[in-house]
Amino acid sequence: MKLKLILLGLVLWFVATVALRVFGQRIVSDRNGLHVVLLFTISFLAVAFLVRFACIRARLAPEQWPAGAISLLLPTLLLDPFSSAFFPDVFPNMAPEVAGVFGGWMIICCAGGLLGALVHRSQRPYGSAQPL
Repeated sequence: MKLKLILLGLVLWFVATVALRVFGQRIVSDRNGLHVVLLFTISFLAVAFLVRFACIRARLAPEQWPAGAISLLLPTLLLDPFSSAFFPDVFPNMAPEVAGVFGGWMIICCAGGLLGALVHRSQRPYGSAQPL
């Protein structure tokens, strides 16, 4: 585990949680399916790039990126189940009905981050043989 990335993940989780307490009703909605799909898609891509950027800034070798991604996403994976379980208390500005969208959003964000850590450019020249 990478302590710097765990701490960064904790800071990002805290800032995002505060932002959702203030602006969440404008971001998370279940009234429009297209809105949910766009939110999930944009967030998936954004977190994938965020994880890649964080791993690069932490000077991790590409083979260390999966561990870096886990470190960065760990606070979300450990704390947001509680945010979902106690949704009305944690996010009083959002309708309780969007708790499922919130939970799905956190899962898709983590999936994007993990995929972002796994997909990287090969260092092999084009056309070189790869082991099976």
